[in-house]
Amino acid sequence: MSGAERIPDEIAFQAINPAAYADDSVHEAFRWLRANNPVGKAELEGVYPFWLVTKHADILEVSRQNDLFHSGDMPTTFTTIEGDKMVRAMTGGSPHLVRTLVQMDAPDHPKYRIMTQSWFLPQNIRKLEDRIRPIARQHVDHMASLGGECDFVNEIALYYPLRVIMEILGVPPEDEPRMLKLTQELFGAQDPDLNRNQSKTETMQGPEALAALQSVIADFFMYFKTITDDRKANPRDDVASVIANGKVDGEPINDFEAMSYYVIVATAGHDTTSSSTAGAIWGLCQYPEELARLKADPSLIPGLVDEAIRWTTPVKHFMRSATADTELGGRKIAKGDWLWLAYPSGNRDEAVFDDPDAFRVDRSPNKHLAFGYGAHLCLGQHLAKMEMRILFEELLPRLETLAFNGEPRRSLASFVSGPKSLPIRYSMT
Repeated sequence: MSGAERIPDEIAFQAINPAAYADDSVHEAFRWLRANNPVGKAELEGVYPFWLVTKHADILEVSRQNDLFHSGDMPTTFTTIEGDKMVRAMTGGSPHLVRTLVQMDAPDHPKYRIMTQSWFLPQNIRKLEDRIRPIARQHVDHMASLGGECDFVNEIALYYPLRVIMEILGVPPEDEPRMLKLTQELFGAQDPDLNRNQSKTETMQGPEALAALQSVIADFFMYFKTITDDRKANPRDDVASVIANGKVDGEPINDFEAMSYYVIVATAGHDTTSSSTAGAIWGLCQYPEELARLKADPSLIPGLVDEAIRWTTPVKHFMRSATADTELGGRKIAKGDWLWLAYPSGNRDEAVFDDPDAFRVDRSPNKHLAFGYGAHLCLGQHLAKMEMRILFEELLPRLETLAFNGEPRRSLASFVSGPKSLPIRYSMT
């Protein structure tokens, strides 16, 4: 490998370091990479070598070529060599603890995706607006009742999208705290405040951390097994019934894949939306002139939603592996090479976004990559945007002032992360 391809270790380490996402310093590393080595090779100790893809155009290029860049052949999210070996030992050879749409390639991916796709199409989720608006109003009323101070993440943002997705999935309200805790333990595995062991396991790859992760997934599976059995006997108009009775090639899907499907809908369906919703409030606190602009022109609310999603970018990366020798960004990629798609970097690419670090509700166009692209484009993107739009349509007319009320904090995670604590003070009508 030529020296020009190799990323300096300290820069490469920032990309995989959960703490760099918590303190936002990862953006400095990504800025350097976009300018100096946009498709560079990371060769860190204890880790398979991987290409770090940091420019918007190159991330799009990989995302649109699903035959050339597979999701399922190697781990779909970053892990160490030790972590990968342990997962394969646990699963009998597979690099995945779950098998969701995210870990699938064609021909399976389109067959499994089509099962629930109709539920998340714009024309169908529009019918849900009347069910979602009262949920939004209830959370805005709750915020108004808190006396002008709250931790927006832990009192509002975590619960609103959770209630919406559980309503669609068919999980009863009394089980929501359990779903929230399991999701935080799954995505917060690197964060000492959120992981199951409450331990400082930033690498997320040690035996203890992987065992904790496996037990979280086992708890999800046990919970959804009960729901599956119920929906097979008594199907209803909910996504759980679609999954429980799903068929591929005329055969019922197996329990492992059904359980995996529930996990992705139940977790990704609210955690990322919670992060973007909190990101919107964070942005409006940091850029008060944007709140004034929204108050003067509520037609900018969809712009606020897209900007909050771009600025926060809850999903930090997915991995792909090359199925053949190819070229990307002037680099020769060999068959079997592993690639890290750095979405927060693509979403702050100066070639695509003017003043990319700023939070601007009127940013247009806003061609962010936070939902991915191509065959793996997020199934729930229209639902997420609608949920956020409805919440801000209910909140903004009542919100008169808004400011930070303490130090906001982000979670430590290099896969899925967002605001962990957002103390605010505000006045509402």
